[in-house]
Amino acid sequence: MTENEIAKLVVDLALKIHKKLGPGLLESVYEECLFYELTKSGIKVEKQVVLPVIYDSIRIEAGYRIDLKVGEKVIIEIKAVDSVHAIHYSQLLTYLKLSGCKLGLLINFNVPQIKFGIKRVVNNLDE
Repeated sequence: MTENEIAKLVVDLALKIHKKLGPGLLESVYEECLFYELTKSGIKVEKQVVLPVIYDSIRIEAGYRIDLKVGEKVIIEIKAVDSVHAIHYSQLLTYLKLSGCKLGLLINFNVPQIKFGIKRVVNNLDE
């Protein structure tokens, strides 16, 4: 699957989850549900993937973790916050650069309609 095909699948599943559960739950709940749905769909998905920082020749294990990595190509950063800020986009873009992935989705489940909570973040993706 391409990055865009994976993103479409993730968006469809996020919509399904949001319809069933609505806003107001913890990020960890949405993460588990999305992990479950993606696994059920048959695509490879990893959760809480350790992301080291490489600086010069040293590897820094600073505790960064990718919420979900789908198909080894797309990073999903899950939020359940009142509002998404610029730092959240910057964080996801940095995760994309460090991991070598080209597409990320920032999904905030704490919105009345999930379509307003999903933002694409790209790192050199041929769209």
